[in-house]
Amino acid sequence: MPNQIYSYVFRGLLTEEALDRTDKRNKYPLSVILEQEIAARLSIDLLDENYVVGARKMATVYTAIAAFENSVREFVSKRLIEEYGESWWEQAVSEKIRNKAEARKLEENKIKWHTPRGDNLINYTEFGDLASVISQNWALFEDYLHSQDWVRQIINTLERSRNVIMHSGELGNQDIERIGTSIRDWIRQVG
Repeated sequence: MPNQIYSYVFRGLLTEEALDRTDKRNKYPLSVILEQEIAARLSIDLLDENYVVGARKMATVYTAIAAFENSVREFVSKRLIEEYGESWWEQAVSEKIRNKAEARKLEENKIKWHTPRGDNLINYTEFGDLASVISQNWALFEDYLHSQDWVRQIINTLERSRNVIMHSGELGNQDIERIGTSIRDWIRQVG
């Protein structure tokens, strides 16, 4: 009889622990759980907390900039594909930008152990190059965008902030607010 009681209590404790774990997982979105798992793999807990706090703040800003940059790349490539089809890269992008992107891709392909940026050559252009591609094809974008200067201003502002973050710098609140305003303005304009 004591073994049956022990077994019964032990199974109850295991069940309660399993339910606790399930309950905790349901309280947090998957992204939070993944972030915690990645942080554990990177040994973030061993780093200076002040640096980690600043980096996490900038990680949020970088998330917005990276998502915006990728949405601009998609917008540009989709618009050019609509007009030129699959040969849009050769027909709509200047030789200078194409050569720079193609050279970057070739160089990165030599490092086989590292994940590539992507399959599409537009992923190998600099953020600022997107403003040039838009300007070179302005007739295809003018119905969507306010002006070429406006496009350049937004992309240059965000690229400057992106570069500060990517070189371990921290932006001030005024810069962060400017980023948010720029992204909101673009989304309201482009859709």
